[in-house]
Amino acid sequence: MTGERILVVEDERVVAKDIEKRLKNLGYVVIANVTSGAEAIKSVAEMQLDLVLMDIRLKGEMDGIEAAEYIRTNFNIPVIYLTAFADEDTLQRAKVTEPFGYILKPFDERDLHAVIEVALRRRLAEAAVRVALEKEKELSELKSRFWSMVVHGFRTPMTAILSCAQLLESHNHELPEERRREYLYLIQKSVKTMNQLLDDVLAVSKAEGGGLKFEPEPLDLEYFCRSVVEEVQFITFQNHQIIFSYQGDCSHAYFDKILLWHILSNLLSNAIKYSPQGGEIFLNLSCQNREAIFEVKDTGIGIPHKAQEHLFQAFHRAENVGKIPGTGLGLTMVKKCLDLHDGQIFVESEVGVGTTFTVKLPLNNLTISH
Repeated sequence: MTGERILVVEDERVVAKDIEKRLKNLGYVVIANVTSGAEAIKSVAEMQLDLVLMDIRLKGEMDGIEAAEYIRTNFNIPVIYLTAFADEDTLQRAKVTEPFGYILKPFDERDLHAVIEVALRRRLAEAAVRVALEKEKELSELKSRFWSMVVHGFRTPMTAILSCAQLLESHNHELPEERRREYLYLIQKSVKTMNQLLDDVLAVSKAEGGGLKFEPEPLDLEYFCRSVVEEVQFITFQNHQIIFSYQGDCSHAYFDKILLWHILSNLLSNAIKYSPQGGEIFLNLSCQNREAIFEVKDTGIGIPHKAQEHLFQAFHRAENVGKIPGTGLGLTMVKKCLDLHDGQIFVESEVGVGTTFTVKLPLNNLTISH
């Protein structure tokens, strides 16, 4: 390894110059040469470093061991001690700071080179372990959130189904027709909620496992959008109306219709779900500059600004959704489908006013290589 940036901390100027020369001969970059622990800490704070060579005996209020301890605790930069003293007390104090090496003066370039390379490789190995542990922690937290979401997601509709079924069984002849219809409607709604949860989990699982294929084909975008609108409108409540508009020349469009269906159906379903008061949902399609632009607009509860930063993370839901059911997986799926199309998505939202998602996709996806 060459070109690593090293700080030398040595209060004997002649010795420091000799060390600097040896390091340069070995291909390392000496960023600075300082003489005290305070200067060493200041340099580490201000510079990008890979390693510190630290003399234990330094002039001033802070010796090399104290400076190394501060650097290890606050900056996580590896330190190698350089010293002519090897008494037991000094060694014990030095061990506590967990140094990456220990070189006794005088030393030759081979010893110096070997100790530095071992220290640098150890740093890389420890960094890799830290990344792996962080990934494992993230995965563990993700699994925990997943199971919590699944349990909560199923428990609520199952409780509703059980309650309605028990009431219908026990009081069926006593209930007015309107109330029986209400209980049956709640059962159907709960089943749809559980089915949507399963669909979302399976779809994202397939995407995570690389199971989503990108297979673009010629597509009549206007007809396709109208079909998606009709399908979503059919399974939604009567107090929402989806209004579709179209402009521009969208002929010669090539898209993966399965992935595009996931994108549009998820955005439209979310617009409906988070507009509990009902009203109009807009899907606008325009084609210009070799792009298809899809705009899904609602006048629902809106998305808090802080939550917008995490919209496409799995299982993340904004704090203002209340009791509105959902998995936090729909937009994750949208993003994965968009990435396969080399597309972009933008959001504008204001709490209590509504949300607009804008999706931009290249019209001719045959040119994309995956």
